[in-house]
Amino acid sequence: MEALEQKLGYVFCSRELLGEALNHSSYANEHRGSRILSNERLEFLGDSILGFVTAEHLFKTYPDLPEGDLTRIRAALVCEQSLYEVALELNLGAYLKLGRGEEAGGGRERQSILADAVEAVFAAVYLDSDMASVSELIHRVLLDRSDKGVVEERKDYKTALQELVQREEGRTLTYQMTGESGPDHNKTFTFRVLVNGEAVGEGAGHSKKEAEQAAARDALRRFA
Repeated sequence: MEALEQKLGYVFCSRELLGEALNHSSYANEHRGSRILSNERLEFLGDSILGFVTAEHLFKTYPDLPEGDLTRIRAALVCEQSLYEVALELNLGAYLKLGRGEEAGGGRERQSILADAVEAVFAAVYLDSDMASVSELIHRVLLDRSDKGVVEERKDYKTALQELVQREEGRTLTYQMTGESGPDHNKTFTFRVLVNGEAVGEGAGHSKKEAEQAAARDALRRFA
């Protein structure tokens, strides 16, 4: 735990809170009756804290941007991929407590599990201290490392494509999964995007959402 606290730059008054943030639901389910709590409630709180801190940061950093642009940038900054990268920087997977099945299935490297744990840790820091402390942590591990290039890379291409397609009445936009490969803990999905039934873009990713975004990005390049 001390090594993780050093990476976080924060020393917990209550190690129990940090421990709870690292308990996956599969671990808690295997220890029912032992009063071991999963990190799901902390994840719920951490998600809201992260959203607020990021919104405040963007509100102050980009005073001229309209609501729609701020919303899209916030979504890019707090997406699963961003949180997953934070988890890798913290080596958070090494500290997770997983059930035997989740452990065997590669849960320690699973993107969604690691991203959720980051949000749970944010909540644990907040409950252990205050908003100022967790805000400093979020800025240091996430927001202050972000730049316009990162925001552009993680742009919400699906929303941009939807807005483009809707400029002409009667056009419909759909996504279709065309492939799935790899082990359960490291799958690759492929999607195509269609406008009025005609394929206009294709993409792949380690989650369905990521693959859809890649397909939308490909379509936008073709429309450009």
